[in-house]
Amino acid sequence: MAQNVMMAEQIQVEVVFALPEKQVLLVVAVDHGATIADVIAAAGLAETFPDEPLHDLETGIWGHPAARDRRVEDGDRVELYRPLQRDPREARRELAQSGQTMSEPETG
Repeated sequence: MAQNVMMAEQIQVEVVFALPEKQVLLVVAVDHGATIADVIAAAGLAETFPDEPLHDLETGIWGHPAARDRRVEDGDRVELYRPLQRDPREARRELAQSGQTMSEPETG
């Protein structure tokens, strides 16, 4: 008796993650119906960044926050968001008070 095994359709998804000293953009193939969590696992980011708490980071697709259980679509870009070190509004405010702008290098 022959079994009819159906192969799952594969889709291509980008994954991006960045630290100040290292950035990665990977294209991974995952089964249709895969989630953000599946994509992150398939990309091997935990092995590439073993010291980073990737499981604690917020995730999104194309700049829009999305839960890890959200299904991805062909061509999506999964992003992992590190917390800001400093509020950009506060940084601009402090620079303005000192007479500088974001485009001017700090002196001193």
